[in-house]
Amino acid sequence: MEQENQATRAEAAANQPRIAIEDVGPQLDGGRFAAKAICNRSVHVHARIFSDGHDCLAGEVAWREGGCADWRKVPLTPEGNDHWKAVITPTRIGRCEFIVLAWIDGYASFRHDLEKKYAAGQAIDLELREGSELLEQVLSNAPDDCGAELADLLLSLRECDDRGERLGILMAPRTLTLMQRAEHRLHLARSQTFALDVERQLAEFASWYELFPRSESLQPGQHGTFADVHRRLAEIAAMGFDVLYFPPIHPIGHTHRKGRNNSLQASADDPGSPYAIGSEAGGHDAVHPQLGSLEDFRALVGAAREHGLEIALDFAIQCSPDHPWLREHPGWFSWRADGSIRHAENPPKKYEDIVNVDFYAPDAVPELWLALLKVVLGWVEQGVTLFRVDNPHTKPLPFWEWLIAEVRSAHPQVIFLAEAFTRPAMMARLGKLGFSQSYTYFTWRDTKQELLDYFDELNRPPLRDCYRPNFFVNTPDINPYFLQRSGRPGFLIRAALATMGSGLWGMYSGFELCEAAAVPGKEEYLDSEKYQLRQRDYHSPVNIVGEISRLNRIRRENPALHSHLGFHAYNAWNDNILLFGKRTEDLSNFILVAVCLDPHNAQEADFELPLWEFGLPDDAVMGGEDLMNGKRWEWHGKRQWMRIEPWHLPFGIWRLHPHPS
Repeated sequence: MEQENQATRAEAAANQPRIAIEDVGPQLDGGRFAAKAICNRSVHVHARIFSDGHDCLAGEVAWREGGCADWRKVPLTPEGNDHWKAVITPTRIGRCEFIVLAWIDGYASFRHDLEKKYAAGQAIDLELREGSELLEQVLSNAPDDCGAELADLLLSLRECDDRGERLGILMAPRTLTLMQRAEHRLHLARSQTFALDVERQLAEFASWYELFPRSESLQPGQHGTFADVHRRLAEIAAMGFDVLYFPPIHPIGHTHRKGRNNSLQASADDPGSPYAIGSEAGGHDAVHPQLGSLEDFRALVGAAREHGLEIALDFAIQCSPDHPWLREHPGWFSWRADGSIRHAENPPKKYEDIVNVDFYAPDAVPELWLALLKVVLGWVEQGVTLFRVDNPHTKPLPFWEWLIAEVRSAHPQVIFLAEAFTRPAMMARLGKLGFSQSYTYFTWRDTKQELLDYFDELNRPPLRDCYRPNFFVNTPDINPYFLQRSGRPGFLIRAALATMGSGLWGMYSGFELCEAAAVPGKEEYLDSEKYQLRQRDYHSPVNIVGEISRLNRIRRENPALHSHLGFHAYNAWNDNILLFGKRTEDLSNFILVAVCLDPHNAQEADFELPLWEFGLPDDAVMGGEDLMNGKRWEWHGKRQWMRIEPWHLPFGIWRLHPHPS
């Protein structure tokens, strides 16, 4: 009996893959989640492939896009030390899946050994006979598209008596190609199936501009409307933005409404926080009556598209105590022992103008989940293609995975931005669950080493495969300390870092006016627009609109800047100057950026011009073009020097052109 069991186990072991396929990528958590990709952008698939012995291996990537029954196949190329690579290019948004296959290439192995024996002067008559038998064996199961050609080759071998001619036939590249086409795959092994989440380019390359529509009236103190926003569309588009983002535009509750500067007492004319959603005028599917109607909103969406702008809307799930859901679905909320509603809290803070739904309340599953899905789909029907999600890390992760999958299965063009300033693991997980992009720690990375470490982290797995950073320079919630104390140069420094460092960046209105007045000791805006109307003179002489417009134009014109990936730091011997490059794979577009991180003082540095990236010697000539002013010149040699005076312009952006010689 034991011998029978041993025999059974031996047979089972013999049926295990002989070829190892390891470290397949891109993949996340062993294939649990789909890695991120962009439509019509190459994806580099890689794996470690090896086996026992010295046989020649071969492999391929089989891949297909959603809705396609047929698999496309791309050969894997050996890169050395058991590393193999292939490139696939998804051409439609949605899910794409791929498998890595590997096998022993019997004919390539035979050919390799035959060549070595012949070169060593050994007898090869038996090998020539074995080669004919191998062709005959493969021919018996060859597909129709190469069977006839193989039969002709085999006939030529049989009719040929000259050893040299037979050797030439067996060693011919055409013979190897035919045998490989015949798919004679010994000990075929395959990986599990991995997925890619393929999105449109706007998921990785976009410039976001945030404004409160209610502040856009030309009359001081008068509530703005959607019609007022029309007036600003042309100038926002002219600055180079392609996403116009609104905080919540829904009816605002009255109960415990917040007053100016987050006061607990509101006056009669205080508009309240737009995040206290819901009143007698409606909830998450309605618009604030003072902004206009749904028809007015649709008209604004259409007008924005005519200017090349897509509308992003805040999806904030919290409710005002006046939200219709409290009356219609009280079972969707948490209630305290005394029968009162549980308000939103972050102890010791308490937000009495807001209550949160309870995703796992007895009456909430699935009714609440379906209601929230209906809200999102309703706004998609109104023309919204992007959603900035408020604090997604405070809601259940299974909810987001489900909701995003449901929305994108019907509307794959929809993009979700996670406003998640939280722990790194949670931010990464939200990306894995389907969020297209995320707010980041960039806001608090100021020093050279902090920035270098952070950019490097974003460019390495696993973040490079699951997390797209949107470098917002400010938000209505965050007035960074750096901006509070750095003046106009500081705003230009952060704008340059954001626009050049990531394919995604955003700014909240007022940044272009260098607004920095803060609540003392806090990263909060004084007279915050979250609690009051705030009309602005966008043509004030202190504005940096021209510089922002130029930065956005540089981004558009240079493919190297269309992603946060491809960041390379270079030596600049001054801790106040950050020098880095971004380039396309073929080096046809190479951007070099130097940013002075000191907004108050001129800084100088010796630096290295990265001639080696082009395979050039240290004394080569390199052409340079200043993309901010169009000036051109030539650099001679690797060692160079720079001086940056922040009161003029605290950064330099140069496009490199190798000298023709």
